[in-house]
Amino acid sequence: PMKNAEIEQAKAKGVEPVPIMFALDGLAIITHESLPVKSLNLDEVASIFKGEITNWSKVGGPDMETSVYGRQSNSGTFVYFRDTVLKGDYAPSVRRMNGTAQIVEAVRKDKAAIGYVGIGYVVNEEGNIISDINVLNLASDANTTGVSPLESENVKSGKYPLSRPLFQYTNGIPTGKILEFVQFELSDEGQKLIEKEGYYPITSRHMEHNRSLGIIK
Repeated sequence: PMKNAEIEQAKAKGVEPVPIMFALDGLAIITHESLPVKSLNLDEVASIFKGEITNWSKVGGPDMETSVYGRQSNSGTFVYFRDTVLKGDYAPSVRRMNGTAQIVEAVRKDKAAIGYVGIGYVVNEEGNIISDINVLNLASDANTTGVSPLESENVKSGKYPLSRPLFQYTNGIPTGKILEFVQFELSDEGQKLIEKEGYYPITSRHMEHNRSLGIIK
C-alpha cells in the first residue's frame, strides 16, 4: 500500500487516494531448477541478498557462489522486499534488473541464481511452473517449516511469510466506468480472471474492506 508520506503528497496535489484490494500475491523466491536447495527462511534470504552468505554451501547447497538478482530501487516490489526481508539495502554484488520478467529469464539461465518475483510470473497459462526454475518453500524463521506460495491457502491465510494484498488506487470513491470496472474485477468472474493470471482471489476479510468503501454491496 501507499505510505503515509505518499498519501500526503497526493493530497497536497488535490488527489484523494482510495485503496482498493483486488488480488493476493505471494512474493516467490526462485532459483535455477538444478539447485538442490528447496527451502530457506527469511533470515537466510536476507543474508544472501545482503552479501553475508555468498556460497550455497552455507544453506545446504553445493560449493558454489551465489548469483543474486533483484529489482531496481524504484520498484514497489523492491520496496516491499527491502522493508519486509532486508530491513536495509542490497549488497553491491546484487544485479539490479529493470523488471520482474528479466529476473525470471536471468534465473532460468544461471545455475547459481536466486531472485524474487510475484507469483504470477512463475506460472504459465495452464497453471504450471515455468521451466528451468524452482519456487522455494519459505519459513518465517529457523524454527518453523517452510511453506510454498504455490498453494493458495498458504497465501490467503498469511502462513506464507511474503503474502501481501495488491492495491489499486482511485482518486476519490470511483464512479461511472471506473466503478463498473472495479466492481467487475471484484466479482466472481473478475476474481477468476485474476486467478488465471497466477495471482489469488482476495478473501472475505479483504472484500469487507472494499465493501466498507461503498463500492460493492
